[in-house]
Parts: sequence; C-alpha cells; structure tokens
Amino acid sequence: MKKFLILIYVVLTGVLMAATFIEHSRGTAFVERYIYHSVWFCCLWGILACFVVVAMARFNWLKRLPVVLLHSSFLIILGGAMLTFLFGEKGYIHLKKGVEVTTFVRESDKHEVSLPFALCLDSFNIKYYPGTEAPSDYVSAVTYVLHGHSVSANISMNRVLSVDGYRLYQSSYDDDGSGSWLSVNYDPMGIGVAYTGYVLLALASIGLLISKRESFCRLLQNPLLRKGGLLLMLLLVFGVSAHAELRAISLEEANTLCAKQVIYQDRIVPLNTLARDFVLKLTGKDAYRGLSPEQVLASWLVYTEDWAREPMIYVKNGALRQMLNHPRGKYIALNELFDGDKYKLQSMLSGEVCKNDSKLKNAILELDEKVGLILMLREGTLIKPLPEDGSVTPLSGTAIKAELLYNKIPFSKLLFMINLTLGILSFGGLLYLGLRREDAPISNAVRVIKCGFVWLLFASCLFHWIGYALRWYIGGRMPLGNGYETMLFLAGCVLALSCWLQRRFLFVLPFGFLLSGFTLLVAYLGEINPQITPLMPVLLSPWLSIHVSLIMIAYALYAYIFLNGILALCLRHRPEQVERLMLFSKLMSYPATLFLGVGIFIGSVWANVSWGNYWSWDSKEVWALITFMIYGVAFHGTSLPWMRKPIHYHIYMVLAFLSVLMTYVGVNYFLTGMHSYA
Repeated sequence: MKKFLILIYVVLTGVLMAATFIEHSRGTAFVERYIYHSVWFCCLWGILACFVVVAMARFNWLKRLPVVLLHSSFLIILGGAMLTFLFGEKGYIHLKKGVEVTTFVRESDKHEVSLPFALCLDSFNIKYYPGTEAPSDYVSAVTYVLHGHSVSANISMNRVLSVDGYRLYQSSYDDDGSGSWLSVNYDPMGIGVAYTGYVLLALASIGLLISKRESFCRLLQNPLLRKGGLLLMLLLVFGVSAHAELRAISLEEANTLCAKQVIYQDRIVPLNTLARDFVLKLTGKDAYRGLSPEQVLASWLVYTEDWAREPMIYVKNGALRQMLNHPRGKYIALNELFDGDKYKLQSMLSGEVCKNDSKLKNAILELDEKVGLILMLREGTLIKPLPEDGSVTPLSGTAIKAELLYNKIPFSKLLFMINLTLGILSFGGLLYLGLRREDAPISNAVRVIKCGFVWLLFASCLFHWIGYALRWYIGGRMPLGNGYETMLFLAGCVLALSCWLQRRFLFVLPFGFLLSGFTLLVAYLGEINPQITPLMPVLLSPWLSIHVSLIMIAYALYAYIFLNGILALCLRHRPEQVERLMLFSKLMSYPATLFLGVGIFIGSVWANVSWGNYWSWDSKEVWALITFMIYGVAFHGTSLPWMRKPIHYHIYMVLAFLSVLMTYVGVNYFLTGMHSYA
C-alpha cells in the first residue's frame, strides 16, 4: 500500500507541474477542461485522500494529536474543494442601467440560471488616479430585491456583495460606461468546509511546534545542535555620487521647506515626507543627482520647463522603452511622453498590445501614475497646506523632529545590507570551521570574534526596533497596516528571537542575520515604489500582507536549508558535521513548511474575500502547492528509509529548492496567469 501511496503522490505532483506548462501553450480553458476539472484528476485526489486515512489508522498516528489534526485539515480542505466543484456555480451578469435582471449566465455551459433575487444597476462609475486617465477602481451602484425587501449596495474591486449565498464581484464594464459586468459565485457548502480546514491547519501547525512529543521539540534538545562556531569578517562599502548642472533652488532655501506641515495620505506630515516619496516614486532612489528631495520638489515648481526636459522618470520595462523610442536609457523625460498635446500613454493603454500583454500594461500604468504625480504637483493638488482657519491642529515640534529623523536614516536599507553580509560571512565561517581538523582547538581569537558577532546581532536588533518605534510614534498606530510594515515587524521578531536563542543554539546567529536580511530586503524593495496615490483597493487587504509575509519567510528559510545542504555536501566526509547540518535543516523545515502552508491558504481567504473565488488553479498557486508537497515529503522519514541518511536528505533538500525558484521566479518569466509578472 505504501508504494502505491507514494506512486499516487508522485503522479499528482508531476501532473500539477505539467499542467502549468500545458496551460502556457494551450491556454487556461484547455487545462481546466482536460485536467483540473476532469474526473480522472478528481479521482487521483480522492484515491490519495483514502490512502492517507488508511495510513493514519495503520501507523497509529492517532496517538499524536497535532499530526492527526494536520492531515485531517488537508482532508477537510480537499473535501471543501470537492463540494465547491460538485455544487458550486460560477457565471456572470451583464447589467444595464434601469434594467432588472433575475438570471445569470453559467460559465460552464453558457445557460441562463435563475437567481433568487432581482438585481438592477443604478449607476456605474470609474474612479481615476488624480491627474491621470488610469482607473483606480470600478464601482457599480445596484439595488436588489430579496423576499420583497429592496436594498441598495455598491460593488467594487474590493467590495464583494453577498446575497442569499450568491457572491457578486466587479469584473468589467461596457466601453460607453452604460453597463457593468459582474462575476457570480455560488458555493453554499464548499467555502465553509474549506475554511474549517484552514483553521484546523493553523491549530495543527501551532501544535507541531509546541508539543513536546513531536519532532520539532525533540530536535531542539539534540546535543549536536549545541556544537558549532562562527567566523567574523568585516566589509566596508563606499558610495560616490556626482551631478551635472541643472537649475534648482539652493539647499539653504530647500532646508527652510522640509519642516513645513502639509496634509498627505490623510495625515499631517512635514513636507520632507512628501518630497522624499515623490523623488523615490519617480526615480527609484531617495535622492536625485545630489539634490535633496525638497530641492527636487520645489525645482519642479520653479523651473518647470527645465525639469520637464530632464530624464529622471524611471522606466523599468524594456518593451515600453522600445515603444517610447528610448531603448537604452532607463530614465525618460516628461516631455518625451507627449507629442504636442497628445499623451502617448493614452493611446498605448487603449491599443491592442495591452490586451495581450499584462506585463506591458502594468508598466504603462505605473509610468502613467508617475506622470500623474508631476501633473498634480504642477496643478497644485499634490501639496495641501494646513487650513488657515485653524481647524486642523498642527504637529508638535517633537513629532516633526521624529519624522525628519526617520526619513533621514534608511533603517531597512542599512540593515538588509549589513545583516545579509554578516549572515553570508557567518555561513562561510561555518564552512571554514567544518573543514578544519576535528581535534583542532578553538582559539581565543575565534571566541572573541564569536562574542563580537553576538553583540552585532543585539545592536542590529536594537537599531531595527528603534526605527520601528519611530514609525509607530509618527503614525500614531502600530505599524502593521500594509505589507511593508508587516515585513518590518517580522524582521524585528526574527532578530529578537535570534537574540534570545543564540546562546543555546549558535546556528541561530547566521539564521537570524540571513532571515532578517531577506525580510528587510523584500520590505526595502516594496518601499522603492511608495504608495503616494491609492493603489487598487483589492491590494490593500491585510490578508494580502499576511499572505505575502508568511510565504516570503518560508522562502527565506528554504534558502537557508539550501545553503545548509550545499555545506553538508562539501563536508560529506565529516559524518558528525553532516548529521548536525541535517538537524539544522530539519529544525528550519518545520516553520518553513508550516508558514508556506498557512500562507497559501491565507492567500485563498484573501482571494475569496476580494473576488469570491478561493482557488483558481493559477500557475503561481499551483507551484506554491507543488513546493508544499515536495517539502512535505521530507517529514516522512519513518515511511521513507532513504530519507534518514543525512547525505540523501541534503541532496533532496538542495533539489527541492528548485521548486522554490520556479515558484518565486520561474512562473513570472516562463508561465502565464494572474501572478505572472517579471
């Protein structure tokens, strides 16, 4: 039975891999019809579920409650998915103003299906980014009549309307704006069952990490984890800058503006905050040609024509640069985006090329947003001074100084560079010490270096939390409102946990530096494109922040396991070292795989809240599931004897990291889907 179970598992994983590439060549409709929604595919999952139940009973797993809960959660989630497949319905409604609709068109067979309520479109509005023609949201104002009661409601890209079990969400609209297209999702049983599985998965994950009877806690007590050492090296990084002649206001004049208070993003801030985000948004850097943010912002107002000719707007997409006849340089001037009075991006957005190339369309929208910022600045709508009537209370001098200090010190940028450097060097130290003779004594110099490394970890943690506390004080709330702030919080938790555990487990030092460095790197990359104008509301969900954060943490841990595996293969003639590294990898694989699993299903909750569809077999979703399944194999050493050998384990974990690379990078470049972007 065990061999057949393994065969089904391997076949399913292979089918999922193949399906993503088939979708790229044959289209989404093809794989949905012949693979994802086919009877044989459902049977494969059903057979796997049945064998899991039998295996749980045969191997007496019932004595281990967290393991039972974990596998039961998978079975319940599969059951919810099956209920959705069997009884759920998807379709669409085309609404016209003033026309009552009582049916929707079913997606599978294009037949009309009756609704238990009547629906009428009152109005449809497109909201735009200020100063641009780029849509920021689509809003359908509707009235529905259910059981004789009339109710008015709005449906938009982040607001799903639920009526009597039917979920309606904004999909598209007529070109003339007279009609709206809504997607319909009816799933009376599947969602509730799937959500039950998600909750059970979260509880089981916590149980696996805290139960003394489970492998994770036993690994923490292993004496091999108490041995080891680190090597410290220091690197100095210098930067230079230069700038040519460009008319700009003087630094002295600009400095008088930095503390001026304005209203920005629904709060009172010093002008320095707005200016910094303005420059960062346009150029991808926090300064431009040696000029301060205030100099750049004010110079755009004073020397408008000069700066309109200055190539300072960053264009990342190569295809877009080709269309703008600017193939080599990554920076373009505002004037180059206009042909007389004609705005070049407008014709591109309405052209056929954008309908077939989502990457290009996103790049055009991003560039259009940057142009909109400049136009808002020139029209006087970007900078909003405090009202002169005293209706708004200005900030205190302390609050202004705190925000200026926070803006001046690039906390995340400094720490991600320092922590990644120290993490890589400490990992190199492990390699160095692992290659030395086992009977060689540890010198006093190495002990001093190790002590210095510990102090650097504490200093990094303190520096990070000072920056986090400043952001908390400035915002007047705990910084957990978006993905960037969530990443900062997670990095701080990792550093604090590393400081706590490093005395007992020395391997935590490189782990803490690397993981916090990766997390802060992701946070910094997100900060490069600051949210000055509102993004699509659907992307502002806290579910999305948690989803991305957990999965990125999992990927960072898998990267650490990958490095451990490489080190172990280099030390394959040192059995004790190889076994110790296997223990390290096993210890990290528990939180990594659990974070990935919980992150995937939190993403499903976000998708259901935003679009009414918790799983769509998108390429990124499928490869995340594949990664979860591949790493899940490593926990079954009892059933797979070859996984008990340290070298075999490390080889498997090194190869498994290819699935992470495919999920995080490969899908963006080689496959299609909602998440596919370079």
